[in-house]
Amino acid sequence: MRILLAFSLAAVSLFASEPVRTRKAMVVAQEPNATDAGVAVLKAGGNAVDAAVAVALALAVTHPSAGNLGGGGFLLLRKASGEVAFFDFREKAPAAASRDMYLDKDGKPTRDSVVGWRAAGVPGTVRGLELAHKKYGRKLWAGLVAPAVKLAREGVTLSYAEARSMQSAAKLLSPFPESNRLFLRSGKFYEAGDKLVQPELARTLKRVQRFGSKDFYEGETAKILAAEMAKNGGLITLDDLKSYQAEERTPLRTTYKGVELILPPPPSSGGILLTQILGMLEGSGYEKTGFGSAQTYHWVAEAMKRAYADRAEYLGDPAFVKVPVKALTNRTYIERLRASIDPNRATPADQVRNGPLPQPEPTETTHFSIVDAEGNAVAMTYTINGSYGNGVTVAGLGFLMNNEMDDFVAKPGVANMFGAVGGEANAIQPGKRPLSSMTPTIALKDGKLYMVIGAPGGTRIPNGVLQAFLNVVDFKMNMQQAIDAPRIHNQWKPDKLYLMGEVSPDTAQLLRQRGHNVEVTNGGVARVEGILVQDGFLQGGSDAASRQSGKAAGY
Repeated sequence: MRILLAFSLAAVSLFASEPVRTRKAMVVAQEPNATDAGVAVLKAGGNAVDAAVAVALALAVTHPSAGNLGGGGFLLLRKASGEVAFFDFREKAPAAASRDMYLDKDGKPTRDSVVGWRAAGVPGTVRGLELAHKKYGRKLWAGLVAPAVKLAREGVTLSYAEARSMQSAAKLLSPFPESNRLFLRSGKFYEAGDKLVQPELARTLKRVQRFGSKDFYEGETAKILAAEMAKNGGLITLDDLKSYQAEERTPLRTTYKGVELILPPPPSSGGILLTQILGMLEGSGYEKTGFGSAQTYHWVAEAMKRAYADRAEYLGDPAFVKVPVKALTNRTYIERLRASIDPNRATPADQVRNGPLPQPEPTETTHFSIVDAEGNAVAMTYTINGSYGNGVTVAGLGFLMNNEMDDFVAKPGVANMFGAVGGEANAIQPGKRPLSSMTPTIALKDGKLYMVIGAPGGTRIPNGVLQAFLNVVDFKMNMQQAIDAPRIHNQWKPDKLYLMGEVSPDTAQLLRQRGHNVEVTNGGVARVEGILVQDGFLQGGSDAASRQSGKAAGY
């Protein structure tokens, strides 16, 4: 035990970075201009929702691989008064979508759900931001859109990370003329220090600034988008755009060792996954062997595996399928899952059989976290799915479209681009929202704001958020340490345990001896952005991959 605890302390020292600390307010986002736009709004008397609108629209200009007008997401708000709200502006399948639309004549999935015009769902970002602002914002909408308009019109000086990101997407973007011209300069790639000017996007944003979401869903922008879709074989029509609505939903809540978590409900899978995994770990004693030990990783991986198996079987859009939320988060059921974990041996994925459920009681991505001076908090995650979405920039509008249709199940039992396997609950239907992994999370301690956290990263998002949270609560790390620490990922299928970061080779070998199919990789388990409220300070932490171009700031 002493050896394991010594390893735990030594491991923490390897990533002992200090967080950014401020006293009153903070924004943590994956691009510095967007962070600055949010901080400026807060300093001018805006609240966390006002800042979220400014940050999100700025990211649509400055972080094109994930920031967007052509995608969708979730915004979780917790006001200082204790009131909570959750806004779902996830994309929807167009009316012309059909269950087998991505299968070839032999019944095998095609790439049409990932690349090109047919991969796009109906975007929700503009509608969702406007809905949240109308209900909770304080500043005028036009002023919140203004920073994004200016950045698009005058240009953004590219960091090394953003320039390299565009170059790395050349294979996806080059077949589409507008994407090739705008982001690849027709083969003359951008370098760090070059300026990206986006006049078409500036004009689109200017219309959104003046007319709000009505332009995007019914006005000139909508008409151009629908016409380009029709011309290029896409499915989104003007009627699809006009009928799109964002939704307000009731967040999920759970507790872990006295800390209350406010979590996203379906169509996000993240809230249920975190509730189940934390429930399995609480009372297991998993943390007693210290951070980074094989025994600790074993417990976390086995809990992940069981939760992701339920994700594949039961979760989907609650407007179309009955999602058994209460049954899946029932304490007795979660205890049964915990009891099925062998403390010394991995359970093969094919042997994970979680049911039956109890009877229900009488339902690429980027993230930013914001806390304002009044103590209001926003965790917002939004996405175009894959990096640079489906590769298509809409002519005359200047923004990339999503490939969210790949988050549906093209064929039950067949993995999507993130390797996730799903069932009938997440099959394609017109007007349906695909299942999401986005997990914007707010945590409270003793009834007071404690943590605001989230991440991009596909199906790895819930596990990234989970481990950063556990690192603070169980292993007493600060926000930056908690984010810098090595992470693991298991999503049931494929039956692999991914080790990411500075995980000891000896630990990897011990996990293999326990029956885990270990794969060591240089990739990350999501890119976590978080704020921790502790000792009178706001601690801002940003993932190493994001710190190449991201920023935590406040006052």
